[in-house]
Amino acid sequence: MEEQPFQVKTPEYVSLQFQLANLGSRATASIIDHLIIIVAQVLTLIGFSFLAGLTAEAIPMSPGWIIAIILIIIFIFNFGYFIILEYFWGGRTIGKRILGIRVIQENGHNITFLSSIIRNFLRLIDSLPSSYALGILLIFLHSKHKRLGDLAAGTIVVHERGKQETSKLKRYIDSKGITEYTISIEEQELHVFSQKDWELLDKYCQRLPNLDTQTKNKLNKEIADILLPKINITYNGNEEMLLLALYLNLKKIWSY
Repeated sequence: MEEQPFQVKTPEYVSLQFQLANLGSRATASIIDHLIIIVAQVLTLIGFSFLAGLTAEAIPMSPGWIIAIILIIIFIFNFGYFIILEYFWGGRTIGKRILGIRVIQENGHNITFLSSIIRNFLRLIDSLPSSYALGILLIFLHSKHKRLGDLAAGTIVVHERGKQETSKLKRYIDSKGITEYTISIEEQELHVFSQKDWELLDKYCQRLPNLDTQTKNKLNKEIADILLPKINITYNGNEEMLLLALYLNLKKIWSY
């Protein structure tokens, strides 16, 4: 299956181009993740069995309690692993990170906690009748390579843009002699910016090297009007310089 380009326009009217992750990339990432889960479960159950043996006389447990605890451990690993990592690691799991793919909302934003819960609980249905047969079939047939969980959560799985685009942006920033110290800002002031602010600034900066002058000037003013008043910085024709310097500062907090 070929990897297809996918373009979205964010709520901030920034157009982004993504490469959809194909079935092979997703399947390989899933295999890695499930191997990690299996190893973690086995080690945890061995540890639990060891502790249960040590405390058997002091805290006797019925077979029913032991089975319940084992089921809880299995549930936490099989669902918690994906939900927690995808939300707190920008749509990535360890397997996805290795393969260079991530889950995002269809509008280009990072995956929300609710969407992560929805798409991962629906793994139960995607795995039917066995070995993720339904999910594989849907990914193969759907134009955006979505399984049932993605359809319900409004998510897509894409290849990382970061390395290539960040390298291009870094050269662009370096060519202008801009550093994080170009803008005078205290570290505590950076916390007035939300994750949504960072996403907007990041998308704007990633586009800058490819924009024509007219579009660039228009975006410079629009983004500056949204972000710079939050830290009481005045600007008059130097919006791009200030925004790039702000980007370098916020990157230390929000980029992972």
